[in-house]
Amino acid sequence: MNRSHRWSAWVGIGVLAMAGSAHAAGKLGVVDAWIRLAPPGASMLAGYATLSNTGDAPITVLTVQSDAFRMASLHETIVDKGVSKMREIHRLVIAPGATTTLEPGGKHLMLMQPRHDIVAGEKVDVMFLLNDGTRVETHFDVPAADPDNS
Repeated sequence: MNRSHRWSAWVGIGVLAMAGSAHAAGKLGVVDAWIRLAPPGASMLAGYATLSNTGDAPITVLTVQSDAFRMASLHETIVDKGVSKMREIHRLVIAPGATTTLEPGGKHLMLMQPRHDIVAGEKVDVMFLLNDGTRVETHFDVPAADPDNS
């Protein structure tokens, strides 16, 4: 390969690298994260937050994990023939620039079998697992009263 061909090859590689960096993947942001306080010994708690995608590609949340609970998952409350039911969400897709709210009566985290009593003032670590292998670690506050009912 002569010198001008090598130079052309390096220029081509540089252009491809720059083109790849111009596309930012989806990025999950988590704000206003909280867990509803439950009586001591409660086997299930619920978590709420606002999830946003600040990137330019869709994000798919597959599940959540927390060392404070034996099991954690995404759920939603639906009304079927006048009866309120919960069902697990196996994939939560958030479009670029979009926001999804995890809130009472809608989509939320089900946090089951706590490893210790969850108390007011505590911060509980939660990890969101995305389909691209990304892990987003955050913490959820445990307020003494629901933030919207304080």
